[in-house]
Amino acid sequence: MHAITIPEPGGPEALVWAEVPDPVLGEGEVLVEVVASAVNRADLLQRQGFYDPPPGSSRYPGLECSGRIAEVGAGVSGWSVGDEVCALLAGGGYAEKVAVPAGQLLPVPAGLDLVTAAALPEVTATVWSNVFMIAHLRPGETLLVHGGASGIGTMAIQLAKAVGARVAVTAGGPDKLARCAELGADILIDYREQDFVEELRKATDGAGADVILDIVGAKYLDRNVRALAVNGRLAVIGLQGGVKGELNLAALLGKRAAITATSLRGRPLGEKASIIAAVGEHVWPLIEGGRVRAVVDRAVPLTDAAAGDRVLESGANVGKVLLVGAAAG
Repeated sequence: MHAITIPEPGGPEALVWAEVPDPVLGEGEVLVEVVASAVNRADLLQRQGFYDPPPGSSRYPGLECSGRIAEVGAGVSGWSVGDEVCALLAGGGYAEKVAVPAGQLLPVPAGLDLVTAAALPEVTATVWSNVFMIAHLRPGETLLVHGGASGIGTMAIQLAKAVGARVAVTAGGPDKLARCAELGADILIDYREQDFVEELRKATDGAGADVILDIVGAKYLDRNVRALAVNGRLAVIGLQGGVKGELNLAALLGKRAAITATSLRGRPLGEKASIIAAVGEHVWPLIEGGRVRAVVDRAVPLTDAAAGDRVLESGANVGKVLLVGAAAG
């Protein structure tokens, strides 16, 4: 088969389409012929040499894919050759084939095409696990989403609105904020021009956000704590603004608030399977019912994955950037 390889870390030009060995199926795995994958921030970090795949997983980038099952390994039940699926991966999506633990598979939602389904696994698993399974966002509460126009952000807006929450977003510029509003965001904050702590305070009559989903990290830590409501929950899922910040514990104590920090890629298989099962139970019906949709900015050929990386690095996208393989037809 062929895959996108990284002979040496570097810029997008470091991604090389090359012939590589086919995956070998392990116990409990299926072989998926990849139709499409998607670009995630973790893929950019891996390309730059900053984020190695977990031990034992594929060395090629790509944290999600859609495709057709080509082979079913030992110990797998409930799936058959030819099934159209999408999958959460620890790596290997930038390839023609990938071995996937069966617990990380989901059927393509009814009514959705196979290519677009590649936009779903990582964002739905990340948002559902952090905002709902860990932070327990409830109807009537306020969720603040940083990076509202990102793949994660566009999904978080929709899922929060679907359960009856109020949604605030930060994004860069009026065009991206307008797209967030189309998806249901109630409070629109341009982080380039406005202080999100102050804007949120005004919009919530001083209460703040019950849950904050943060991709920035250290740069926003102090302001995030100030933006939390009493009993608020801050979920940190990214470090785009650095890894070390100063935390005012008195402010955290005063609000009886909590901070959690998670990543998805390195979790044990059992935890990933539990998250995927919850996504199938709670999110898939919303997608099939038309209440939540995949937001795709653009699709580029898998063989030109560098173009997809450049889009994400530029911040020009609203929603997901897909990589489409030859198997799409």
